[in-house]
Amino acid sequence: MAQELHRATIRVLDILECLSAASDGMTLTELAQALSAPKSSLFPIVHTLEQRQYLQQRFGTTRYMIGPSSLVLGSAYALNSGIMAFTDVIKQVVAACQETCQLGVLDQGNVLYIAKEDSPEAIRMISRVGNRLPANATAIGKALLSGLTDTEVRELYANGLPRLTSHTITNISALLSQLSDIRNGGMASEREESTPQLACWALPLYQGGKVFAALSVSVPLFRCEPGKIELICQSLQKAKTKIEQLAEMQSFGI
Repeated sequence: MAQELHRATIRVLDILECLSAASDGMTLTELAQALSAPKSSLFPIVHTLEQRQYLQQRFGTTRYMIGPSSLVLGSAYALNSGIMAFTDVIKQVVAACQETCQLGVLDQGNVLYIAKEDSPEAIRMISRVGNRLPANATAIGKALLSGLTDTEVRELYANGLPRLTSHTITNISALLSQLSDIRNGGMASEREESTPQLACWALPLYQGGKVFAALSVSVPLFRCEPGKIELICQSLQKAKTKIEQLAEMQSFGI
């Protein structure tokens, strides 16, 4: 029997996760509305997190944002999980194809982006580490979902597949068909399913026979000529081999 989660701890984590996604910070009132919680119950938690510098107020305002102590935790995770060891490989992908490369893991039904390197092009995908997007709507998410069984995927989206654009796959059978192709060595892809005018290709990364992360390259549609797509796929395949070798040798566990 699964042990019940600690409600007070859940509230602390909900606050941190909510604020991590708010680039301009949030007032206590906005935070209470977002979490459907009374301000009176949130204030002592927020105050304590602020005193320990996990949160801070934006200068001259009452808007809370993530503080420097949170950076210490994130840096420790990056070091211990092996993300920093993968950074050079990600940079090599960008150098080869001149497009944005991202590393992500599965967080329930979402992709959590944990590392990225931007394209040097003036027009490029805009994203940031810590973002979450529905996995069914992204190439990197599909690559991650390929590590689950069809039954697990159906259970994950028991309430239906989220839609981000008019091109997002919302039919579970169509999604499962794509996941089957990825499991058989195919490349995950999407075209305007997560963002208009953007395409993406991705591959799952394996450690010990299981998908532990995925790597993607995103490119604006106007640069999606055949030669570019071929270069992206080749770059991802080379990076996949290098990262999986690093993960096995150093026993990283993202």
